[in-house]
Amino acid sequence: MSVQERKQRERAERERLIVATARELAEQQGWDAVTTRRLAERIEYSQPVLYSHFRGKREIIGAVALEGAAEMAAAVRAATSAADGPRGRVVALARTYLDFAARNPAVYDALFQLDGGLPYAREDTPEPLKDAFAALLESLGEVAGDGVHPALFTEVFWASLHGLATLTRAGRLLPEDAARRVELLVDRLAVV
Repeated sequence: MSVQERKQRERAERERLIVATARELAEQQGWDAVTTRRLAERIEYSQPVLYSHFRGKREIIGAVALEGAAEMAAAVRAATSAADGPRGRVVALARTYLDFAARNPAVYDALFQLDGGLPYAREDTPEPLKDAFAALLESLGEVAGDGVHPALFTEVFWASLHGLATLTRAGRLLPEDAARRVELLVDRLAVV
C-alpha cells in the first residue's frame, strides 16, 4: 500500500468517526449539542482537522442524512421483500418507515427537518436520497391506482408517513393507535 493510499484510508476513517460521533451525540442529546468543539473533543482531534473534512455542522448534518437515507432504504427493502403481496409490502413499508423514524430521531431530523445543505427532488440530488425515495416507490408505485403517477402517489404517501412520524414523536398522537393509523392509511390510499 502506498503512502497516498494509507492517507486516503486514514482520512476516510476520520470522516466516518466524525459522522458516527455526531450522530451518537445528536441521538443522545439532540442536534443543539453537536458543535465542532464538542466533536473535536470527543474524537480527540483538533477543530482544524474536523474542518478539513467538513466546513461546519451543516455539512455534518448532510453526511448523517446521507448515511441515514441508505440505512432507511435498506430497511424498507428488507421489510418489503419479506412481505406477501402488494398490500403486505405497503404495510411493511409504512411500519418500517415509522419504526426507523422513532428509533433514529436525530437521523430522521437530519434527513427531513434540518438543513444539511442537500438538494432534494432535483437532478443533483445525491444518490442515497434518490435511492431512499426509490425504495418507497418500488412498493408504492404498484398500488398508486389507474391514472395516478406512481412518483406523485409515493410523495403523497410519504408525506402522510412523515406527518404520522412527526406528530407521534411530538406527542400529538396516541401511540397505542399507531397500528390502526397504518391500516387506515393503507386501506384509504393504496389501491390493492
